Amino acid sequence: MGQAEILRRALGGKKIVVAPGVFSPAVAKLAEKVGFNALYFSGAGFSSLLALPDLGITTLSEVSLAARQIAAQVKVPLIVDADTGFGEALNVARTVQELKSAGAAAMHIEDQVLPKRCGHLEGKELVDTDEMVKKLVSAKEEAGKDLLVIARTDARAVEGIDGAIERAAAYARAGADMIFPEALGSRGEFAEFRRKIALPMMANMTEFGKTPYLSAREFEEMGYNLVIFPVTAFRAMMKAVKDTLEVLKKDGTQRGMIGSLMTRKEFYDLIDYRRYEEADAKALGTARRLRKRAR
Repeated sequence: MGQAEILRRALGGKKIVVAPGVFSPAVAKLAEKVGFNALYFSGAGFSSLLALPDLGITTLSEVSLAARQIAAQVKVPLIVDADTGFGEALNVARTVQELKSAGAAAMHIEDQVLPKRCGHLEGKELVDTDEMVKKLVSAKEEAGKDLLVIARTDARAVEGIDGAIERAAAYARAGADMIFPEALGSRGEFAEFRRKIALPMMANMTEFGKTPYLSAREFEEMGYNLVIFPVTAFRAMMKAVKDTLEVLKKDGTQRGMIGSLMTRKEFYDLIDYRRYEEADAKALGTARRLRKRAR
């Protein structure tokens, strides 16, 4: 069973799928080990990792390579943020090809113009509905059953809730597998979207944005199928790194924070270090036997 089908079946279950944002293979493996059954590769998280703003300035080659590296290390489906699709309809088809090849289970594209904005910031502008529909048609034709295509709309901040729902309905008619309404302002707006759109629904639970803090259980009660926490782990990591560096600068030693660090054994267990040692030892043993036979 392909990753897209695994995700499709999970989304059709009774429980909401919770996907944390992952920004490296090691973090992805950790999220999988903790027990998440889907992962999310955030455009904001990835650009932040590169010390770049979330303005859609990362490239398809950068995103597809990073997604490939993550997908290769985990068995659970990976959902990829493809921003605006990296161009027009033909470019979107190429994006689908690349992300399918990378092992992604799903991708989402949004209806902003470039340079796009973080969904929870001001100053967003939208492409015409017809242009977004054209991108979605192109994406679906290329995706087939091997990649779920999620349509994100940022229209709430620009055209209001009614305009956002109208766009979502158009994107559903274009063949989108799921609708992602970004930066809704209340639980009531999420509930209204759910009532008026028949497709599976995705919610974004980011921090310091326009959306109130709702739990996965609350989204599940409203009938949502997927909720992402795109940059929670990244923000936690950056805070922990900052605190660690400040202690090192002040104290000149890590002795006082050993208890807050992942141990060598814990990390080696995570990456299955022993398997690599065993493979190397096996290859060495085979090489030595072959050398003896040749004498």
